[in-house]
Amino acid sequence: MNPIVIEKTNQIPAILAEQDLDLWLVFVRETSAAGDPVLPLIYGETGLTWQSALLYTSQGEKIAILGRFEVDTAEKIGAFDQVIPYDEDIRPILLEELQRISPRRIAVNYSQDDVLADGLTHGLFLTLQHILDSTPFAERLVSAQEVISALRGRKSKTEVERIKAAIASTMAIFDQAFTELTPGQSEIEIAQRMQAEVERRGLGYAWPKQNNPAVNTGPDSPVGHNAPTDLVIEPGHLLHFDFGVKKAGYCADIQRMVYFLEPGQTEAPELVRQGFETVVRAIQAAFEVIRPGVPGIEVDRAARTVVTEAGFPEYKYATGHQLGRLAHDGGALLGPAWARYGKTPFMPVEAGQVYTLEPGLMVPGFGYIGIEEDILVTYDGSQYLVPPQTELILK
Repeated sequence: MNPIVIEKTNQIPAILAEQDLDLWLVFVRETSAAGDPVLPLIYGETGLTWQSALLYTSQGEKIAILGRFEVDTAEKIGAFDQVIPYDEDIRPILLEELQRISPRRIAVNYSQDDVLADGLTHGLFLTLQHILDSTPFAERLVSAQEVISALRGRKSKTEVERIKAAIASTMAIFDQAFTELTPGQSEIEIAQRMQAEVERRGLGYAWPKQNNPAVNTGPDSPVGHNAPTDLVIEPGHLLHFDFGVKKAGYCADIQRMVYFLEPGQTEAPELVRQGFETVVRAIQAAFEVIRPGVPGIEVDRAARTVVTEAGFPEYKYATGHQLGRLAHDGGALLGPAWARYGKTPFMPVEAGQVYTLEPGLMVPGFGYIGIEEDILVTYDGSQYLVPPQTELILK
């Protein structure tokens, strides 16, 4: 029995009732080739082969209609009140259940804004429409985006515990890496040492290994979703890390900063200190604003304003994203009103969501300053899941 699947499926009835939805229908097939991103939350890591329908009602019913050879596995998951097998055609059984439930609105997994709520392929959507043809249910399909956003975002107790464990492992590897840093080391060398420790501990990567960790030394290192380069640390360089491990299926995502003193220096130059302190203040500004009901755009604005009012250019990415099974966990975003983000910055923050806060800026001649903290939204505000970096590490 998967405790997270039990916890998550127990959240579904209340979410459906909040949104005046009678039924959530998750329709999948051959998930080893084209898995719906929500499936691990409500079914676990086990795949489904034939056309399969998972039905969740606002009254609390949980029904699985699937191929006969997968009945035993579905029953052992322990999350369904009823598991109904079929052999040749899912249509008659699915229609029978729909007629019994008689839903006014049926949420299915498509979305224009949230890739993690867009698991129903176009071909399978056409198949579902064909199954529902000549029935009243064909006109009752609506997007499940809000259902999936709430379900994925409202972390259960076990999910929060696993995120905290991933953060603890990430910070342990950071701490070890900091003790080994010296001028002359390359970005690649530093990354490989950290990756060796990830693998020694039996951990996974919160995003692809190729650029995890991201390591940027000095002003010439390309910042973003890039692999470490052969650039080497020199005195006077800022060293930036973006790193996160995956543990027990859940991720951490943390950025940290180091400055390498030049001969005779006892502290970083004034411009570096100003940049670092600006990012720290931007994070704290966002932290103070974020709470349930606040749109993500307002949290983003609080941090972004600190950076621009300090005289630094506006950073060209969102202030923060949700964190969970993926480093970018979908749903509401702490971002600006840019077309590429769709409606996600306007979605309200909810208690139980885990976010990153990660404003940044470039200090000419020294390098990039980016700090990233992981926070949990509570009913009256938020809490840091890792002690925030408020002092620049000097080497």
